[in-house]
Amino acid sequence: MTAALGYAAEIAKAPLVPFTFERRATGPRDVRIEIAYCGVCHSDLHQVRDEWGHGIFPMVPGHEIVGRVIEVGAQVRQFKAGDLAGVGCMVDSCRSCASCRDGLEQYCEQGFTGTYNGRERDTRQPTYGGYSNHIVVDEAFVLRISPRLDLAATAPLLCAGITTYSPLRHWKVGPGQKVGVVGLGGLGHMALKFAHAFGAEVVLFTTSPGKEADARRLGASDVVISKNKDEMNRHARSFDFIIDTVSAPHDINAYLGLLRRDGTMTLIGVPDTPPTLQFQHLIFSRRKLGGSLIGGIAETQEMLDFCAERGIVSDIELIPMQKINEAYERMLKSDVKYRFVLDIATLAG
Repeated sequence: MTAALGYAAEIAKAPLVPFTFERRATGPRDVRIEIAYCGVCHSDLHQVRDEWGHGIFPMVPGHEIVGRVIEVGAQVRQFKAGDLAGVGCMVDSCRSCASCRDGLEQYCEQGFTGTYNGRERDTRQPTYGGYSNHIVVDEAFVLRISPRLDLAATAPLLCAGITTYSPLRHWKVGPGQKVGVVGLGGLGHMALKFAHAFGAEVVLFTTSPGKEADARRLGASDVVISKNKDEMNRHARSFDFIIDTVSAPHDINAYLGLLRRDGTMTLIGVPDTPPTLQFQHLIFSRRKLGGSLIGGIAETQEMLDFCAERGIVSDIELIPMQKINEAYERMLKSDVKYRFVLDIATLAG
């Protein structure tokens, strides 16, 4: 066992405070990473407040982790000390079910092991996340990071990036298609970047007129104020694909009516209350409503390689660890463009 330093919520809804805990020794298939940066995901806020239930406390959040390898086990073949590496939302899965065999570990039929607020499959010890100075992870769940990418701005790709990349790839978004992105936040800004990079015509839907300039900079060719019925009607039956990134309660039916026949709308946000669906929007034009959860390890590596080729990273605000509680309060007000990232070098400051 090796001592680690992090920030934790000791009980639900408590402010995060410095916390010392133990990481397991580096096993034969393990990679130990000295964490440089960790993105702050909105799900971190939900988890430390136990808003989704089943919280394991004390809880060290963080699943957008990047850093440098400092130790590897004897059987590790893909990494060596000094390599840049990352860890996303998962650190293990059953590896034997149909989903795991298909490289879709996020849909593991036994449930994947979360990077934090989970339990290791063998020891049942709690997992602790990236708001800490180092982490030990099985090689199969460690990702290669290109030195061509800004390391801090790469961190959110491990969740916000793959969460938007995966459905766009799965539904084969590309040139000649018209794609709508609902919401411009941590997820939405990455959806704009990816859909534009894939060659689609991209339209942002937002309730905030002040976001137009940013949306166009990020890849949108048009911006629609979703409260304006005339603007919405102008795009009726014209979209091949819509990705909805919003986690606040909202009317999804308004967007379903904008799809072409056989168009698809995919939900990646998680509202507190389930939406009401008007089925005629699906039935009369053979439209499809789907959902998507992060991405598998192979697809996440594909995304990181794509980002390295295209120079795509997240728009971030880099903050010291000591401002994490302030950052949570700002997240509640949507006061960030577009992702907070923690500078782990400040942890002991």
